[in-house]
Amino acid sequence: MNSFVRRRKTREVRVGTVGVGGDNPIRIQSMTTSPTSDIKATVAQIVRLSDAGCEIARVTVQGKREALACEGIKNRLIQLGYTIPLVADIHFYPPAALLVAEFVDKVRINPGNFADRRATFKVLEYSDQTYAEELEKIAEKFIPLVDKCKRLKRALRIGVNHGSLSDRIMNRFGDTPLGMVESALEYAHICRAHDYHNFLFSMKSSNPKVMIATYRLLVERMDELGWDYPLHLGVTEAGEGEDGRIKSAMGTGALLLDGIGDTIRVSLTEDPWHEIDPCKRLIAFASEYKGDVIVPIREKRQVTLPSNLHRSGTVILRRTEVTMPKADIVVECDDPFDLNQQGTQACVVDSSDEADWETLKCQSPSMVFLRPRERRIETARRFFAWLKKWDLKWPVILNFTYECSYEDLIIRASSEMGSLLCDGLGEGIFIEGPYAPATLSDLSFNILQAARMRMVKTDFISCPSCGRTLFDLQMVTKRIRERTAHLPGVKIAIMGCIVNGPGEMADADFGYVGSKPGKIDLYVGRECVERNIDFDDADDRLVELIKAHGLWQEPLVNTCT
Repeated sequence: MNSFVRRRKTREVRVGTVGVGGDNPIRIQSMTTSPTSDIKATVAQIVRLSDAGCEIARVTVQGKREALACEGIKNRLIQLGYTIPLVADIHFYPPAALLVAEFVDKVRINPGNFADRRATFKVLEYSDQTYAEELEKIAEKFIPLVDKCKRLKRALRIGVNHGSLSDRIMNRFGDTPLGMVESALEYAHICRAHDYHNFLFSMKSSNPKVMIATYRLLVERMDELGWDYPLHLGVTEAGEGEDGRIKSAMGTGALLLDGIGDTIRVSLTEDPWHEIDPCKRLIAFASEYKGDVIVPIREKRQVTLPSNLHRSGTVILRRTEVTMPKADIVVECDDPFDLNQQGTQACVVDSSDEADWETLKCQSPSMVFLRPRERRIETARRFFAWLKKWDLKWPVILNFTYECSYEDLIIRASSEMGSLLCDGLGEGIFIEGPYAPATLSDLSFNILQAARMRMVKTDFISCPSCGRTLFDLQMVTKRIRERTAHLPGVKIAIMGCIVNGPGEMADADFGYVGSKPGKIDLYVGRECVERNIDFDDADDRLVELIKAHGLWQEPLVNTCT
């Protein structure tokens, strides 16, 4: 069982034969990418997911055709001897939720679009009366599903997405973690009013910092209310490859290391079974953490940066005999590093004892290498609290050493360092271990970018695909990445359909969204600027759009022969 002593206690929610929360292990979830109406293909994907270790499988249900297909999918799985719970993902169409509840084990609804129309992102005035009237309309559409789930003993996920909040929520609470939490609570209060408690929450965003802040806020609100509902964790639209794994580990890992979370998904723009391995690694790493959870510092730190540190986050590497890759600082030796000979007084903190830290006051270093030997998150937060207590403005480099596989290095460094960096704790990173310098360089800069500190390359926000996707998302993402990956700081969102498209555009400069078969819409921020572009022309039009906004630069060409 993958449980650990620091995990936040929640009630058990039954999803078919699988228990979530309570004393159950952290569960692994994923989602099929085949059209749900294609029963054979969807069953094949679920079987492959289950064989890989997935414990709960979600399918998209756009309408009644897909809802009815779920009966065939469920029956075929049972015939094959698979009891993995089936979850229906609902957007925009409550009748599909009512119908599919007869066949699946859980229904996921999105509070931003279950009863509300698609957000317009306009400034609208809501009086207390009109706001209450909107809530009555929500209840009218939602109560039948609650009653049916209660009667059939189905589970429900209230799954908020940062990219699809309603106009009502955004105009009253903003496009913020608070808005996401309030959106979820509106639906939760309806469930509780009807004595239905077999539900859980998710609060997803493509920005790990927003995701972490929102889950923490929800936990605080539940504690105030005396609630103990389970949480499903995930960074949505994380992307592919190393970038996708870093973003997911940063958001999900940061929460797991604090004992928050009962089920997880790593959403990658890859075949869904590739999501299972990083989930297992995250859970295994979290299970190693013991001891107390130290509440992170919320206020922004004030630091005095020496000239050799980058103002947006510094990457440090140790020099080797091979050609050195990109880094801001290269150190030659151990303590106190060669920085002291460069006019920078650096010191190392590797003790968790506050009494040992007191000696630093006499040294008055201009840079601290924080190198905890144990309980890294706990020690680091205590150290930063100590700095705040004494108003010490020393910049801190997170200097962590790992000796594990490359796959685990991504998960562990992103989880630990990301947890701190997303809270504004740390001015740079220095990863050490038996890895190639180029590997450490790439990982370090990617972690800083995922934490929204230092943008060193194009940032891609791409959904993991599902049965709604209107084009080959993996192929298109690869194609667009090849043409635009050389634009530091530019954010490009690639969405297979319109469900979360406009909202997620808020976190991107440009958006490429499937609008109908063979057609693409292009966005600048949340605004759709070109509609129904032929698929074959869409890549070129995206590049033209980037050029029109002055953000294009020609890629560097290697002229060496």
